[in-house]
Amino acid sequence: MCGIVGYLGKKEKKEILLDGLSELEYRGYDSAGIAIIEDKKLSNFKAVGKIANLREKTKNFSSDGFGIAIGHTRWATHGKPTELNAHPHLGEYSYVVHNGIIENYQELKKELQKEGVNFLSQTDTEVIVHLFEKYYMQTQDSFDAFKKTISRLEGAYAILLISKADTKTIFFAKNGSPMLLGFDKKDIYFASSDTPIIGKATQVYYLEDGEYGYAQKGSVALFNRDKEVTITKQALVADKTLAQKDGYRFFMEKEIYEQSDVMSDTMIGRILDNSVYFEELDATFLDTITAIKICACGTSYHTALASSYLFERLAKIRCDVEIASEFRYKEPLLDKNTLFITISQSGETADTLEALKMAKKAGLKSLSICNVDNSSIVRESDTAILTRAGIEKGVASTKAFATQMMVLWMLSVQLGQKRNTLSQEQREVEIEAMLQTPKALIVTDTLHHKLNRLSKRYLHGHGFFFIGRDIFYPLALEGALKLKEISYLHAEGYPAGEMKHGPIALADSELFTIALMPKSMHYDKIKSNVEELSARDSTILAISSEPFDLADDFIQTEHDSHPMLEFFEMMVVTQLLALEISIRLGNDVDMPRNLAKSVTVE
Repeated sequence: MCGIVGYLGKKEKKEILLDGLSELEYRGYDSAGIAIIEDKKLSNFKAVGKIANLREKTKNFSSDGFGIAIGHTRWATHGKPTELNAHPHLGEYSYVVHNGIIENYQELKKELQKEGVNFLSQTDTEVIVHLFEKYYMQTQDSFDAFKKTISRLEGAYAILLISKADTKTIFFAKNGSPMLLGFDKKDIYFASSDTPIIGKATQVYYLEDGEYGYAQKGSVALFNRDKEVTITKQALVADKTLAQKDGYRFFMEKEIYEQSDVMSDTMIGRILDNSVYFEELDATFLDTITAIKICACGTSYHTALASSYLFERLAKIRCDVEIASEFRYKEPLLDKNTLFITISQSGETADTLEALKMAKKAGLKSLSICNVDNSSIVRESDTAILTRAGIEKGVASTKAFATQMMVLWMLSVQLGQKRNTLSQEQREVEIEAMLQTPKALIVTDTLHHKLNRLSKRYLHGHGFFFIGRDIFYPLALEGALKLKEISYLHAEGYPAGEMKHGPIALADSELFTIALMPKSMHYDKIKSNVEELSARDSTILAISSEPFDLADDFIQTEHDSHPMLEFFEMMVVTQLLALEISIRLGNDVDMPRNLAKSVTVE
């Protein structure tokens, strides 16, 4: 979830880039950089951290007259947040900025290194500029070199490239990552969303996957599969806040819809040849591990709890889960053969960080699952796996939860591979389900409209039970947490089998039960539990692929071939239900009362 800005024209380019990057800073703030070619002179600046740091570095620089310029604000996926890893990336005489992930970059990098190319960064992006210069040396045709370059790339990308080989041209390509063209008279703009060019461009064209081309003074040539494409411009929206939200009412709503795309980012380069591979883990990291202990808080605790079922089921390894704020005070017994995993969206969660320090002091190997590179927890851990969810602005976590769950699922399969607890056939079943997950996360209009209509029935009463079994019990906990966070209504998650052990005493028509009823896992047992609640007159909202006659309301899911596909599809339903109830109650969904995005105090 990085940000891109580009400009071709006569205006002051530095300010256009910096202003545009400031509008995109919510997409990435590990580092930022710009590159400008003006009168055949190439200038570039990079800075770690906020855009303000880059602005300070460029305070004595100005650019006047016709030129080309590209800029980028980074959210790290490959390599630490350093100036060397910041974009734009330099070849011998060219610069590139890139959003997305080049899935085959390791293969391309090895090929280029064998040919004598020296790499400066740890990123996947740098292969692009070196490939371009390789092909330019062969052809002496800059556009042909660019076409050859993008034909070699696998994965997701939005690319802008400039070069001293062609000082009046910006080359661009889009596949899987957003990018648009903006127009105002003879000025041409590029950006990864509307906001950087609002107030500058008057018309816009949103690039489609597979489109590429070049911009020169006052004109753009656009292609798809070598066929020229006609650019159909449209008026540019004038509301920057609305543009940041891409037309959604709240950032949380946008982030629920983004989950299908970011899940693909989470998996790219990590599922190869019917196996799971994390480049972050060296070959011996998981050796000698006989148990796992996971520490986390809030939503991250729920992913930890769900993953414990997967580690024990798939990798046949004991997995204990601790709430970080309690772990610190129980004088825990820690064995050096235990892998200590911490999970945190922000990487700054104070209780989780302190638990990690305790584990390290006891000599345990440590691994963090996090969305923010170079955060405190990432720096403190022996190694880290980034979830690649991108910036999450809504306080109530959605896509961070989903991507944490995917990373832990993949890790359980990798550990199963290493421990030989999964047959080839079992591994293929898990991986095929992983690859289908983005489809399970797609929000359809039909689903969202139905939940919008249903939400008006759930604004009163004395509380909610979210119930599930197995991995759906932690999902019930998470569904209840989402609802209470943003609606301020009382909600609790329970294992479905625990109803008769006390909670069923609360059941009546004013108690709403959200029943997670997966067809692929313990369906008959949870059906019996729900029937018990229905007999006590509880209002039932059933979520299942199997119609349930006793449900007062029913959401039919599509996936039932694998429990994790049902898990992710039901997750989306619970998120949307909480969202729609909260909106009907008139609450600020993105900034719920009393809560903060990053809990940095104990």
